[in-house]
Amino acid sequence: MAVRKDTIFERFLSPIFEHVLIDRTALLAYRNSKDWNAESDRFRNPAVAYPEYYQSQHFHGVQGGYLNPDAAVTYDAITQYVVPPNEQWIRQALIERIRCHPQRILDLGCGTGSTTLLLKQAFPNAEVIGLDLSPYMLTAAQDKAQTAKVDVQFIHGNAEHTGLGDRSFDLVTASLLFHETPPSVSQAILREAARLLRAGGEVLILDGNQTVLRHTEWLTNIFEEPYIQAYAQGSVDAWMGMAGLGDVRTDDVWMIHQVTRGIKPIDSQRVEFDHPTTTDNTQWAIG
Repeated sequence: MAVRKDTIFERFLSPIFEHVLIDRTALLAYRNSKDWNAESDRFRNPAVAYPEYYQSQHFHGVQGGYLNPDAAVTYDAITQYVVPPNEQWIRQALIERIRCHPQRILDLGCGTGSTTLLLKQAFPNAEVIGLDLSPYMLTAAQDKAQTAKVDVQFIHGNAEHTGLGDRSFDLVTASLLFHETPPSVSQAILREAARLLRAGGEVLILDGNQTVLRHTEWLTNIFEEPYIQAYAQGSVDAWMGMAGLGDVRTDDVWMIHQVTRGIKPIDSQRVEFDHPTTTDNTQWAIG
């Protein structure tokens, strides 16, 4: 697999993952089980332009980042160990903080569909769509959905400008996405989420705890997270407010993660009341 050799992860931790924690044989079998370029063509939207920040970085040490099928093959195997104390519990924390009863849900930057599938399982009658910039990640997501017998739709797109309709969703989510985008992009994604939401709809963002991450610069060197420190210096709460979302609240999750929730305000209309004047001599009895 095309992995950079100069990262701390590859030099020191990779042998542990490869020989102890991960079934390398199973991963290679999955990698070789299909023509990834042909399979990803089912999702590939030729109108999607890849942003510079996305193309220019080797996320997690993988050459080409998420535009390399190796990223899709290895993502779940690695992530289960680097989202402590338990990846499933952390993703479930987002589900537990949903307050609406959505009929249409959009999971932005869905990756291999881990949170997308949880959303469908939590709201089986809702239409659930996962959107991601990588057609390879969508290929892996579709495989997982078929294995789980979960009916979700995956589409190739940019979370900054999805091309989906105004006010067409009740719930928009993003999990472990913002630390992998520059803050300006994260803010653009929140503005897009606000546009997509119906009045009263919710946005929920799951990611690393920004306060904690400000004191863990070593993560950038180990896992090659090029934007994580810029994310840590920001505030998802403030970004939501700037996007026009209200009732913003961030909850710590196991201290090292956070879920931020915001609501699309309900449009209010000023109502004018008539104040008729009376000219009669009616007297009011007091006492």
